[in-house]
Amino acid sequence: MSMHLFRDLENVRQELLAMGGLVEEAINKAITALVNRDETLVAAVLEGEEVIDQKEVDIAENCLKVLALHQPVASDLRFVVACMMVNNDLERMADLAANIADRARFLIGLAPISIPEDLIGMTAMARKMVKDSLDSLVNEDAALAREIIQRDEEVDETHRLMYQTVQDHIRQNPDTLDEAVHILSVSRQLERIADHATNIAEEVVFMVEGQIIRHQSDAGEMPPK
Repeated sequence: MSMHLFRDLENVRQELLAMGGLVEEAINKAITALVNRDETLVAAVLEGEEVIDQKEVDIAENCLKVLALHQPVASDLRFVVACMMVNNDLERMADLAANIADRARFLIGLAPISIPEDLIGMTAMARKMVKDSLDSLVNEDAALAREIIQRDEEVDETHRLMYQTVQDHIRQNPDTLDEAVHILSVSRQLERIADHATNIAEEVVFMVEGQIIRHQSDAGEMPPK
């Protein structure tokens, strides 16, 4: 690997990690805004979305420059391709964090409603998946990535349980229909954030092992080639 290629690949890596940190922070702020009914944090998430969008464009352009200037092969090529995919997943996570912030802003204007325990647990799971997916990327840890993939089903199951929880709440408190629907929407955003964390984990497996495992059942348990 030439020094110029090494420098440009490292630059992409550092930019991607910086973006990942911003996205993780946006998710944390959005959830905290919801739980604490904090208008200031809502504004911070929505204002930060533009910064993340611009970073996504910059990273995509830098990846294309690496491909055009250096024509990387083998593991270097997989790294660039994986970074482009992860870049897109991170930008979508930021959009979902903004959606949660929007729901929080709506709920702040209404009477306080208790946050279901299932949603709190789901939040913790999704946040851990995001953090670990970024760690697996930094450390090129395919084993951790496969573990993350297995966790996605638990988040999906919790989201399914939220439908029953919200339905029961509406039956008992029909005057809080709007609030309950927005809580359910937050659950859906968290479930999608976990999906994108899973996508990142799958890209890490591809980057490290050269194996494409998207759309394969029990992907996290497949032995590496």
